[in-house]
Order: sequence, then C-alpha cells, then structure tokens
Amino acid sequence: EVQLVESGGGLVQPGGYLRLSCVASGFTFEDYAMSWFRQAPGKEREGDSLIANSCDRIFYTDSVKGRFNIFTDNAKNTVFIQMNNLKPEDTAVYCCAAAPVWILGPFGTDLSTNGMNYWGQGIQVTVSS
Repeated sequence: EVQLVESGGGLVQPGGYLRLSCVASGFTFEDYAMSWFRQAPGKEREGDSLIANSCDRIFYTDSVKGRFNIFTDNAKNTVFIQMNNLKPEDTAVYCCAAAPVWILGPFGTDLSTNGMNYWGQGIQVTVSS
C-alpha cells in the first residue's frame, strides 16, 4: 500500500525554524518527484508546489525563496522540508506528495496538484508568538 507519512510539525515562534519529514513507501521512490504543498486555515490548498525536488532539480515558489529548502534521502525513502525565518502567514497544514518523472523528466513534470499521484495526510505547522 502506498503511504506518505509526515512528521515534525508543531508550534514555532515567528522567526524560528522547523524541519518536516515525509517517509514514503509502496512505490519506487527514485522514479518520483517529491513535493510539498500547504493549505492555510479557512483557505483552499495552494495549487502549485511550495517547493519540490525533481531528479535533484529544485523548484520553488517566490513566497518561500531564500527561506525554505528541500532535501531527499533516497536510501530512506524520505523527503524533508527545512523552513527558516517562519512567519505567521506560513501557518498551514503541510502535505508531501509524489509525481512520476520518467515520462517528461524533471522540467516537464507537472508539479501542481494535478500532477501528483500520491498524497500524505498532512501535518499542522503553527507560527505564533
């Protein structure tokens, strides 16, 4: 059974940092781009990947450029998101997701919600003083 399990969420003060983990199982990890999405309270989930690793190429949105990073550990089927200089507006449920990359490669792969085959359950991150 395919599973994506996030961990590491919680409460952090503005300006702080946090690292989330996502452990994947049930599919060939190396054949998929791994991405992170988020859904703020009372809002719909953002349609584009917050940040993604596709064949070791990094893609990110402007809102997190310079603050967030993504790392993968293929041996452990795990993807991480490192979040620095957190702001109250970063408060959201964060989900990891996977998209196949063998067809179009790292640049052609759809890194929006529509391109994802598998999703985690999500984990809460709250940024507040």
